[in-house]
Amino acid sequence: MLSVLQLGSLPGLPALLAGLVAIALVLLVGRVVMKVAWRLVVIAIIVVATVWILGVLGFQFF
Repeated sequence: MLSVLQLGSLPGLPALLAGLVAIALVLLVGRVVMKVAWRLVVIAIIVVATVWILGVLGFQFF
């Protein structure tokens, strides 16, 4: 098992702050990307369902 001495010293506070800011930026960008992705998935579901329903009713698109 590793002891504290084998792990080395902890980085300074500026390095920890920079790491936390980097993580926050990744999470923020990921949140925006996921919001766009959810909208695209919902739009795709609506389009496919509409084409399917119209196909059942006898309209041909493809």
